[in-house]
Amino acid sequence: MFKVGFLGCGGIANAHARVLTDLGDRVRLVAFCDKVEEKARRFNREYADGKGKVYTDFHRMLEKEKLDILYICLPPFAHTDEVEAAAERGVHIFIEKPIALEVEAARRMTEAVERAGVKSQVGFQLRFGEAVRVVKGMLDSGEAGRPGLVEARYFCNSLHSPWWRDKSKSGGQVVEQVIHTFDIIRHFLGEPEAVFSFMDNLFHRDLSDYTVEDVSATVVKFKNGALATVAATNGAIPGKWISDYKLVAEKVTVYFEDANHAVIHHTDSPYERVTSVSSERPLQKAAAEDLLKAIEDDRETLVPIREGAKSLELVLAVARSGETEEVVRL
Repeated sequence: MFKVGFLGCGGIANAHARVLTDLGDRVRLVAFCDKVEEKARRFNREYADGKGKVYTDFHRMLEKEKLDILYICLPPFAHTDEVEAAAERGVHIFIEKPIALEVEAARRMTEAVERAGVKSQVGFQLRFGEAVRVVKGMLDSGEAGRPGLVEARYFCNSLHSPWWRDKSKSGGQVVEQVIHTFDIIRHFLGEPEAVFSFMDNLFHRDLSDYTVEDVSATVVKFKNGALATVAATNGAIPGKWISDYKLVAEKVTVYFEDANHAVIHHTDSPYERVTSVSSERPLQKAAAEDLLKAIEDDRETLVPIREGAKSLELVLAVARSGETEEVVRL
């Protein structure tokens, strides 16, 4: 049985805690830490029947509790040395994205994890979608041929949390939210070479505390020659999150409704051939199970912290291009 502690007991942590409690005897939630003590106490009551321990200081939690896994569910501005401290104690790590707001901090985290030899998983759950898994396999095996283009969009309309709409704390919509889309594009196309982006705040200028962009359009060039375009906005349909993408490769064109659903058009055939992928695979549960299995089998997870650092570097380059209106090379 894996003993799990939580650092950060907010909204996204609830989703992960529910997933872990559904895994039965494989895990036990034993410790909860939040700077607001009542949040940690509520988690203890809800997910450990009040039998866990509550902390407001994560260093003290690491000292007192013998954890197997630490779930780090902090907003990006709140990261300090928790990854390094956990890794030094041999604690495996799940960390929500983005893992930091600076490339240097992300690199320190990665080095600490890899030096300690602990397992890590970043919360890019879209990689676990069944349609993503199938198409990634086709790309890796050569069945899809050479990848050439991804067209993606991320549309929503919400004020989100006060920290989210403060660019100094979230990094902006691209950095905090659309990073999911950029990570999937990296997953398909490989490592980026250069980016160019325009972005602005067009819909929320009357809100003094809203300093992030709410429209952006980005082009990414990859080292293998492939290209991607990403359009994002926080001014679309209220209450709806639309995240879809299209992939064009040498032998297939794929329309993703989401990570679990896609229509694959096989373009190398003399006759029309279409494959549909449809699944209700629970993505966060799949990510949790992959981390547990990686620990048991002593293998790498699907999204180790090194991948979190690389996708962070990409979106920070996009944000920098949006600010300077210049091409940024990685």
